[in-house]
Amino acid sequence: MKFSKIKSYAKVNLSLNVTKRLPSKFHRIESLVSFINLYDLINLRPINSKKHKVYFKGKFAKGINRKNTITRLLEILDKKKILNNKKFEIKIIKNIPHKSGMGGGSMNAASLINYFIKKRILKISKKELIKLANLVGSDVILGVTQKNTVLSSNGKLTKFKKKLGFYVLVVKPSFGCSTNLIYSKVKYFSKPKYNSPKESLFNTKNIVNSKNDLEQIVFKIYPKLKKLKLFLIKLPNIIFTRMSGSGSSIVAYFHSKKATDIAVKKFKRKFNNYWYIKSKTI
Repeated sequence: MKFSKIKSYAKVNLSLNVTKRLPSKFHRIESLVSFINLYDLINLRPINSKKHKVYFKGKFAKGINRKNTITRLLEILDKKKILNNKKFEIKIIKNIPHKSGMGGGSMNAASLINYFIKKRILKISKKELIKLANLVGSDVILGVTQKNTVLSSNGKLTKFKKKLGFYVLVVKPSFGCSTNLIYSKVKYFSKPKYNSPKESLFNTKNIVNSKNDLEQIVFKIYPKLKKLKLFLIKLPNIIFTRMSGSGSSIVAYFHSKKATDIAVKKFKRKFNNYWYIKSKTI
């Protein structure tokens, strides 16, 4: 049987506010989330086998644990007997860097859940969907429907059809950031702002005036990232620049492809050993 092909897009945090530390030592956050035209490609087909077969290929396949978001999702679905003993061969071409704050692994699991729902393999209520996604990973639910999303501090997700139309330059040094380490350093908390979500939150002015609470912590641990952001914010015709998630990718946003192309040339002269990609919000 032929493989089905699924595009698993990278997410970017346009803003991120840490609002509370929970008794579990996890944190409550709120965020404006968008997606860019950078994706891992998932190839999937049913197979006649006793076990699922999961492979990772591509530039960022190295270092992925045998136990990952995809194997965790399949294990949960098997335990719940949701897949009716069906097994799948899954090959994922990794184009999204690890530990970049763009949710590569989480978005892979989310894309697979969405595929199973569309194919009516997975019949699930909204409440059950949220529970399943959270069992796999905290970010997974964000990618089940890849539209601009307001994540409120109460955990509610609100999706909007509004297109941002930003061109982006995404850059990342050779190192990644440990999410657990970064959150363990959080001492101050923001007041919730997104508990009454509305589309106007995605207006450019509001996004520019927003922030990522984790940047201050990350920049103390990784001064190179602070230096990188300070360089990016001075690029011509830039709208704003912001770290995604807990890093280590930093995203520069522009209104035009031409401005992005100019930014890339200047960036490459200064940081020619860093990974980068030009893209656009979807």
